[in-house]
Amino acid sequence: MRTDKVLIFSDLDGTLLDHYTYQANDAYDTISKLKEADIPIILNTSKTRAELANIQTELALDTPFIIENGAAVYMPKTTFAIQPADTTEVDNYWVKSFASSRKYWLELLETVCADFKHLYQGFSTLTVEQLTELTGLTPEKAAQAKQRQYGEPIHWLGDEKSKQLFIEQLVDYGANVVQGGRFLHINGYCDKGQALIWLTEQYREHYPQETVYTIALGDGENDIAMLEAAEIAVQIRSPVHDFPTLYRQNRHTIQTELCGPSGWAEAIQALLFSSSTSQQTQKG
Repeated sequence: MRTDKVLIFSDLDGTLLDHYTYQANDAYDTISKLKEADIPIILNTSKTRAELANIQTELALDTPFIIENGAAVYMPKTTFAIQPADTTEVDNYWVKSFASSRKYWLELLETVCADFKHLYQGFSTLTVEQLTELTGLTPEKAAQAKQRQYGEPIHWLGDEKSKQLFIEQLVDYGANVVQGGRFLHINGYCDKGQALIWLTEQYREHYPQETVYTIALGDGENDIAMLEAAEIAVQIRSPVHDFPTLYRQNRHTIQTELCGPSGWAEAIQALLFSSSTSQQTQKG
């Protein structure tokens, strides 16, 4: 007999965490329901491993998580009965990496983007105090945000035309440049969708008796690949920008009425714990 196994893939800033406060308070009850139902919440974010370690603890999650816009998947060794192929052991995790190291991208920025140097600030050059001022993070969390392993977020200071030229130059040299909620993220050609697909396949291989399907929730442009890859896509309303355009043909897509963690809870409750979707706009 086959049963369903739901996987929840969730962005953090502006989605599960409030855009302004970085708190998930309005989603706590729903998170508890998901835990009781044994439905894993898999955080899929631009954040670092250091940041995720604290957030996983704060939310009491022992599930896999995806860091730095799909650069790597971290799986607690309790996730599967055997180690997935092509992964390495790091502490108590199995890790699947999809991207080159941060050092590679810093060297690329230094060598091919010298003409733009005055138009941006990279995380590697920002002080903890400067990053705290830019983001509203505490100094401790800003320090964790600076601990990149794979890519380099930058704070763009120039105009849109210069920004496009900068992006085109990096792309010509093999970089993937993604606009996040606040920063441009310079990385290799990995994304949240690729990581979602790979991890979902691991669940399907290790739980062949179950029908695995995915729900993804996100608010920004760097969530598009993840939303496109999931069976159900939930676009969380943002207080600072419109819904990014998706190109899903005849696939279940929801746009929430509420913002951030309130919208997150609204969508999960409607999809999994209620027959009503009256608070949402559905497409497809």
